[in-house]
Amino acid sequence: MGQLYLVRHGQASFGSDDYDRLSDLGRRQCVRLGEFFRESGLVFEAALTGTLKRQIDSLGCIAQGMQMAPEALSWPGLNEYDGDALVAALNRPPPPPLTSAEGARQHFRLLREGLLAWMEGRTRPQGMPSHAEFVAGVRDALDHVRAHYEGAVLIVSSGGPIATAVAQVLGASNETAIELNMRIRNSALTEFVFTPKRHSLLSFNALPHLQASAHADWVTYS
Repeated sequence: MGQLYLVRHGQASFGSDDYDRLSDLGRRQCVRLGEFFRESGLVFEAALTGTLKRQIDSLGCIAQGMQMAPEALSWPGLNEYDGDALVAALNRPPPPPLTSAEGARQHFRLLREGLLAWMEGRTRPQGMPSHAEFVAGVRDALDHVRAHYEGAVLIVSSGGPIATAVAQVLGASNETAIELNMRIRNSALTEFVFTPKRHSLLSFNALPHLQASAHADWVTYS
């Protein structure tokens, strides 16, 4: 039985002009995760990641901490949705700036609404695939893992694809998938076990590498 480790990227640059960039803390989170993998004796048969910079750089930092680089496969179907496009598709007045607490609250409220509207086919955000196409990209990555590997495999992606993968395995609703998405922390670890026929959920959204008190302030959500 194989084991699949799905990791959300490290903290990115939320509220800046370029979200798709790891913060210094995001890099440290991922290096520390790689150290945890090395300390645990894990060796990955392969790694898959999306094409976004924060995902690729997170994998690089994990490899740095592991002191080894697993064979990496670029998989565009593991890219995140465009949150700004989802919100814009609602045609609502723009929320306050993300730099304010109220702006952040309104952003995530609108993001939830935008996600559900997209999932239900009520909107088609500009530059984005349909939700069915998004799900297919994630499902194809899971199918590839089952078809080609038997040991430990690493996927480094984002909250949306990881929540989608969990929802697909559990047969969960769109609403549940959204709530899963909103709970996933930076560099958090979700584990599946797999056979050639199916994946099963083993753990969700864990931070075993940040349990020490020295890392208490390393836990982030964006």
